[in-house]
Amino acid sequence: MNLLPIDPTAIPVGRPLPFTLYGPKGVLLASKGYVIADKEELQRVLKLNPAIFIDTDETQEVQRAYLRHLQKMVFSSEPLGKITATPLRPEDLQSPARPSEEKIDWLDLQLRATQLLRTPQVHDFAERFQELHAIVVRSCITQPDATLFALVYLSAQETAMYSATHALLVASICMIVAREVLRWPDARMLQVGRAALSMNIAMTGLQDQLARQSEPLSAAQIAAIAEHSVRSAALLRQLGVADPVWLEAVRCHHQRFEGPWEQTPEAQQLARLIQRADQFAARIAPRATRAPMDVAAAMRASYFDEARQPDAIGATIIKALGIYPPGTFVRLASADVAVVLRRGTTAGTPRVAVVLKRDGLPPGEPIPRDTSQPEWRIVSAVPQKDVRIITPLDRLLSLI
Repeated sequence: MNLLPIDPTAIPVGRPLPFTLYGPKGVLLASKGYVIADKEELQRVLKLNPAIFIDTDETQEVQRAYLRHLQKMVFSSEPLGKITATPLRPEDLQSPARPSEEKIDWLDLQLRATQLLRTPQVHDFAERFQELHAIVVRSCITQPDATLFALVYLSAQETAMYSATHALLVASICMIVAREVLRWPDARMLQVGRAALSMNIAMTGLQDQLARQSEPLSAAQIAAIAEHSVRSAALLRQLGVADPVWLEAVRCHHQRFEGPWEQTPEAQQLARLIQRADQFAARIAPRATRAPMDVAAAMRASYFDEARQPDAIGATIIKALGIYPPGTFVRLASADVAVVLRRGTTAGTPRVAVVLKRDGLPPGEPIPRDTSQPEWRIVSAVPQKDVRIITPLDRLLSLI
């Protein structure tokens, strides 16, 4: 049970309750479906129970309302404790029009993210950023494997919109790790997603340029890279971001940290997770001057810190994504080449589908394989550029 106070004006009168009402300490006041006859009855309830709560774990609709509530408040400077104690209001319980949770146009989302992060404007940044972030949040919660698949798959080939694709992937990894492994509160999960999505906002255009640039970096480019964390935090502040944890996580996401990460301040914990996810995503992305690292090798590299010591944050990423995350191409013991569709019960046994048979020809339809079986075990990752077959992203996503 996860109780959250509710504004009395959000409690319907004269129609069935869409949620159960609780008093302090979880005392049941009215079950879902009960009809509060009139305002007088509601006032009698409030007189006996000045604070009324709902269980945010009760239904998907209430969970979505809770996330909308948190998304609004995390953009402010309110501390986490106050955010989670602020009552749900009537507008939080109204379902806004939103893109389908079942199907996301990832290519369109790439473009939207690129346009927003390259040329942010004060007058509409908050609204546009919140809409973009909300889409990614819902996708990470309702379809995490498809989210990872789409962004890992796109990151291994993207240069024109590298920066936005990179930000979307890092934000998704951070939120999935925060939610599924670290079990952070929802408000904190949203914070790390926001910080990751906006971490490079001061150099989005430059990042896209550098992904395609074969010449050595200029002195101005080197300086811009060195300063981008501080400049990104400053730009976000100008754009209306007031959350100090979000801003500090962006400002220090390239700093070198020492000591157990659990003992560092909250913003630094977010920054350390972002830093590890950032490094993984950068390794699997192509550059004009180098080929991308295969996904499995990049994932293994995430396990170690700069001193080549095992890293606790890197371990959480591997635990969440597996050694072969969705979107990775792999070679099986059978010599077939398959693509990873979903994470498995262990880090090394994901669900896959064969896209190239051992003779190098594609099957009529991708063939599901159980990699926990010896004959279908994964023997290596395969760089996406070496897979001589073009399968539309939507077609692959339909297999998940």
